[in-house]
Amino acid sequence: MSEETPKRIAIIAVHGSLDMAYPPLILASTAAAMEMEAGIFFTFYGLDIINKHKNKSLGVSPIANPAAPMPVPNIIGMLPGMTAVATGMMKNWMGKQNVASIESLLEMCRMGNVKLIGCQMTMDVMGVKESDLIEGVEVGGAATFLDYATDASIQLSF
Repeated sequence: MSEETPKRIAIIAVHGSLDMAYPPLILASTAAAMEMEAGIFFTFYGLDIINKHKNKSLGVSPIANPAAPMPVPNIIGMLPGMTAVATGMMKNWMGKQNVASIESLLEMCRMGNVKLIGCQMTMDVMGVKESDLIEGVEVGGAATFLDYATDASIQLSF
């Protein structure tokens, strides 16, 4: 990447499941470590990632998840407790590979000055208060994110 090219990544986090929390946090914290500007816009269920009451209990749904490595029919995924099983499996895999936890990745993002933006409209719709969010989150709307993303050379959505 040349010096003239803006070194900025803008990410939208829409999903609040454990498996979908990792990509935006890993990419943003890595970008920050590479001295890029990084920002994540958390909207809809993605707000759960930055909600201090929910982010420690993000789960993985085994239902209708075609990538799930469980060689069982979807009907099994609907049984009580299967989300806990799938979540436990993922946490076990991540732990064996020494992948940082969601809490650790959020801290890395904060330490790397990643811009964390909670969607004001979604917060209003879902009844999420600013006090529900982890420290360091800026609350803003679509215009706030678009203003940031305008100068980004990379834009992603998860």
